[in-house]
Amino acid sequence: MDTNHTPERPDSRGTSGNGPTPPRVEVEPTPDAGATNPAGAHASGEYNSGEHAAGAHAAGAHAAGATEHIPYEPSTASETRTVVKTRTKKLPVFLAALGGFVLGGILLIALVMSGAFRITDSDVQAAGDSAAQTIKIDAEDATLAEAVAAKALPSVVSITTETQDGGGVGSGVILDADGNILTNYHVIEGATAIAVNVDDDASYEAEIVGTDESSDLAVIRITDKGDAQLTPIEVGDSDDLSVGEWVMAIGSPFGNEQSVSTGVVSALYRSTAMQSSTGTTIYANMIQTDAAINPGNSGGALVDSEGKLVGINSIIESYSGSSSGVGFAIPINYAINIANQIIAGETPAHPYLGVSVTSVNAFVARRENLSVSEGALISQVNEGTPAAEAGLEVNDIVTAVDDEPVTSADGLIMALREHEVGDKVTLTVVRGDETKKIDVTLGSDADLQTDQQDTSSGNGAMTEEEFLQYLQELMGQNGGNLGGQIG
Repeated sequence: MDTNHTPERPDSRGTSGNGPTPPRVEVEPTPDAGATNPAGAHASGEYNSGEHAAGAHAAGAHAAGATEHIPYEPSTASETRTVVKTRTKKLPVFLAALGGFVLGGILLIALVMSGAFRITDSDVQAAGDSAAQTIKIDAEDATLAEAVAAKALPSVVSITTETQDGGGVGSGVILDADGNILTNYHVIEGATAIAVNVDDDASYEAEIVGTDESSDLAVIRITDKGDAQLTPIEVGDSDDLSVGEWVMAIGSPFGNEQSVSTGVVSALYRSTAMQSSTGTTIYANMIQTDAAINPGNSGGALVDSEGKLVGINSIIESYSGSSSGVGFAIPINYAINIANQIIAGETPAHPYLGVSVTSVNAFVARRENLSVSEGALISQVNEGTPAAEAGLEVNDIVTAVDDEPVTSADGLIMALREHEVGDKVTLTVVRGDETKKIDVTLGSDADLQTDQQDTSSGNGAMTEEEFLQYLQELMGQNGGNLGGQIG
């Protein structure tokens, strides 16, 4: 088991004397953009047990799971990359192309029959009310990836930021003709200036409309659009996704704008919390994909085989910090709900319990003489909150939500974030030596984000200091017994 699990930026290289650094989940960062696009950096924020304040432009770093964030140091070295195009023999390519042509033709016919695209003699037109697109493409030779890219690329932008520490490059998705763009909070956190590049190489200034730091989402808006014709993306339904379904990731990996990569939905309902010194980002019910996601893809689009937006690419799990085929996107059903609240001038609301909690682990259980070694220990219950009304008490240990095990403070918050405001949940609570089932109706934190919030500390894993202290106590006790036995 990896007890250290220290996160690092995807573009850093960590090694140890025992081999490669274990994999970790980390916020996919903004890449070094040289003199014109300086390296991006994440500032920090404090963990509010999944119920973070929104709308603030304060910085917030995102560390993996429940570990300490390692600040990003902008690179001062310049790097030159050469792209080499190679030639291949005609016959094998012809045979492969023939098979691809047949398969691509079948897939494209399926798309037409499903209504995703309308094909004329020389055009592929995207269906839907969100945008009027006419894509010039040879329909006879179009593959699935080509058709989807032609439809979705005009709706994905590159975002360049300037910050006090430098700057960086990320991605975003055009939501409407007014120039509202959905992206990750960590792409624009701490930004003093924001520029947006669209697919026709036009560049515009943008301002922050609002943010939701705890879910790593933000909306920015182009301020100097003028008569520019923007292409809003067609929004899909992430609840309809299936494991194995084809998807495409679109963004600006390493600053390479308008890049696409394809893969499948590897898994659904992945959840994690990424902590920093002043905040925690809650990623609940994430879409896992093997489509390549790299630094710069953050805030970009994950689209399905109809070119519809199903997720916002956000984090990766990797030994190296670059794509390892394990990337994660925020489901669009959740993200668009947050975006709509921000655009409407509202404070994004999250399920609210009304407690402060800390993680229970072996060391804490031994020190406090607790009856369980895993769970979320309630250290405070705020008055007039759902927790107080349900009868939760200080020193209660929550070990499950709706019979799904909870092993840490983060685990409790992630379990609650997977529900909606107003949902009723059943908490399994250990009180002394007694186990209880307590029903709680979750409230909204929208009016409480500046004062009363759920807060937590700890991550379910012992720190190195706690572990050493635990070993010393354990060895001291066992050593005394052993000495008595030997005589």
